[in-house]
Amino acid sequence: MINDQKDNLFILIKSLTKSEKRQFKLYVGRMGSNNNAKFLSLFNFLDKLEKYSEKAILQKGIVTKQQLSNLKAHLYKQILISLRLNPIHQNIRMQIREQMDFAVILYQKGLYKLSLRILDKAKALALKNEEKYAAYDIVEFEKLIESQYITRSLSNRAQELIYQADSLRTHNDLTSQLSNLSLLLYEQLIKTGYAKSDLEFREITKFFYEKMPKLDIEKLGFREKLWYYKAHVWYSFLVQDFLSCFKYSSKWVGMFDENPDMICIHPVFYLKGNNFLMESLALIKYPGKFKQTLKKMLNTIKSDIFPNNDNLASLSFLYSYNNRFNFYFLKGNFEEGLAILPDVIKGINAFKNQIDPHHVMLFYYKIACLYFGLEDYEKCIVYLNKIIKNKHLKMREDLLCFTRVLSVVAHYEAGFDYHLDAHLRETYKFLIKMNDLHEVQKAMIRFVRSLGDIYPHQLKTAFVNLHKELKQYEDDPYERRAFLYLDILSWLESKIENRPVREIIREKSKIINRKERNSIEV
Repeated sequence: MINDQKDNLFILIKSLTKSEKRQFKLYVGRMGSNNNAKFLSLFNFLDKLEKYSEKAILQKGIVTKQQLSNLKAHLYKQILISLRLNPIHQNIRMQIREQMDFAVILYQKGLYKLSLRILDKAKALALKNEEKYAAYDIVEFEKLIESQYITRSLSNRAQELIYQADSLRTHNDLTSQLSNLSLLLYEQLIKTGYAKSDLEFREITKFFYEKMPKLDIEKLGFREKLWYYKAHVWYSFLVQDFLSCFKYSSKWVGMFDENPDMICIHPVFYLKGNNFLMESLALIKYPGKFKQTLKKMLNTIKSDIFPNNDNLASLSFLYSYNNRFNFYFLKGNFEEGLAILPDVIKGINAFKNQIDPHHVMLFYYKIACLYFGLEDYEKCIVYLNKIIKNKHLKMREDLLCFTRVLSVVAHYEAGFDYHLDAHLRETYKFLIKMNDLHEVQKAMIRFVRSLGDIYPHQLKTAFVNLHKELKQYEDDPYERRAFLYLDILSWLESKIENRPVREIIREKSKIINRKERNSIEV
């Protein structure tokens, strides 16, 4: 890995906007004597470098090799302090923590009543915005002051604080249990993908209900409900209950619709909820509702109520373009997908430090599927190879499997017969090694391997037979996942009818649109 990716200070400096750099220099200038400080010289020099180079820094004569580590640490800290002062990075959590810091200062000066007054206001702000971990810390601090000094005349003050502490601890414990369960389910989905058998279904279901804490949904606050719905969404995805995915992700997004003030407080939750909702709508094939949800999310992102920072910019990019791809696939509008590719590639490069490799590979897979739909099989193979050749990749096993299957089909369509046998053997070994060779993959592999023995006039019959064989698995709870990654049936129908696959998908989309209900009861 190159140096500029390994040096945290260099990455931080390169992430700064022009206004943030200007603010940093103004911040340093206010220190007076630090105008010509070494750390500012180091900042200016690193800002101009294209790639991090310790050798270049030392040659510049800014600092000795022995002092460099300490100077970099000091500069890193000063940049973070400067960013903390920037209004764009201020949020509710930081405002609450700032008030708590003020309260600590007043407490240490012996101004106990003033400290408690600030803590009261900070606690009210925390509770209003569902920051219950912070609220619990505030109550514990209030208890500390009350236990040391007689500050109030209220006889029930102790009982009031004890009640608040117990209530907040209960809510926080519940949130922790729900978030732990959600994280474990997400980890399993990333590692293994959907349940592949009745045994896996039973294991996942048993795990989910054993870990789900007993609760009364009506007594949950906004934050606890979010984690409750999120855990159910992940469980539903794992067991391929996509209607349930829709149900719980709709409830999730509905909470923000009912409480729009929460969007700016929990923008990440807002984005994720909409992403899950659109994923479920794509899986149950409701393009009208999908389009409506996507449009609403994009309008919210552009609005003044939505916060602006690098983390949200990367997530907005990820969910916006990922779901645009899904919508184009749902409608068969592959040409429209082609139009956004430059923006997608640009975004992948721009947010390379924020987007994890798994999601980058998901983009590559969707780009490959886009080119497959456009019958540009060579470009399809280029993007599939980016996934296959990444030996350090940690991503869903099922996605890796279907990447290999799609690659075999793309090689066949591209006419790359001269190494198709070797490619088939490699794919077959890979699938067996991952213990993920199900009936759909087996049928596809058998078909492609038999192509060398089929005469041209027999080809259409072979396609018809394969279509008939695969059609029986379309609604199978464990085999149907193959059709979630690659619309094999539409591809076969295109070969049988000698028409582009995108035409087949578009016709199916029109039928879906006619059947789509105006509303779905949750």
